[in-house]
Amino acid sequence: MQYYNNQIAQKYPEIINYFKSGIYDENKNIGHCLLFWGPDITSQCELALEISRLLNCKETGQSDCDCLNCRWIREQTHPAVKIYTRLDFKEADEKSDSEESSSGKKNINIAQAKSIISELSVSSDYHRVYIFCDRDEDGNLLPLNEINFPSVTSNALLKTFEEPPENTTFIFLTKDKSDVISTVVSRAQSFFIPANMPDNKDYSLVSDFISEYWNKDRNKVLDFEDDLMELISENDAKEVFTQIQNYMLSMMASNFENKSLFNRLSEDMHYVEDAKKQVSLTPSMNIQTVCENLSFKLLLK
Repeated sequence: MQYYNNQIAQKYPEIINYFKSGIYDENKNIGHCLLFWGPDITSQCELALEISRLLNCKETGQSDCDCLNCRWIREQTHPAVKIYTRLDFKEADEKSDSEESSSGKKNINIAQAKSIISELSVSSDYHRVYIFCDRDEDGNLLPLNEINFPSVTSNALLKTFEEPPENTTFIFLTKDKSDVISTVVSRAQSFFIPANMPDNKDYSLVSDFISEYWNKDRNKVLDFEDDLMELISENDAKEVFTQIQNYMLSMMASNFENKSLFNRLSEDMHYVEDAKKQVSLTPSMNIQTVCENLSFKLLLK
């Protein structure tokens, strides 16, 4: 099953530029544990593979690069870039077809964890990338959770996640951070990956209100909420939230080298997406409660 998509960099240019700035830094300044979360696991995997390509490219990282590493990753045959799911590992002691096969496995298990640790004890000329997720027997990608990636397996790998060998990156794909054991989350750099990026990135409606909100006085959170409520009283709530996200995307695009701000914007995108869903799915929901919750999340950090 092929998951690589040549167009993924066009869908998420802000995120790709962020990683390029770190990968091409003279110290290769990117986290060794990355956690992608959001509703679209396939796009997360495509992003992970593109980052893997950039980490291993022997040329300039251009999208049309035809070096051996880039070709391998596009074909998903690279020896050091692996997608790990509960179905992609055959037990060494698997005895017969009559016994439980890999398709009957419920999780990424200790045997897989030991295999990874053993593999990492051998040096490699490549930048190794391990992409953890789940999939069904038809090849459809599924998110990690505490059933398919249980704590016993996570804990067996914690020291490796914390202090991996040089040129090794772990990437976890999940729907929500709470679905992965907290000790893994605490070791990973997290990125919210939205399912759909807006075609029209206008934010003129909210520009005065939202401008550099991260620098606003925390004590002004109630004023911030009032201003948000006023905007929504005069405009469609979903459009207001979409334009706030557009502003965040614009700031991510222009601040991809400011890692702390970029990470904050990525997280805040999720909060706005959640508020937009609450309004869309439950129109009767108290808009003021939605605005209050969002205001506190955006300002009180």
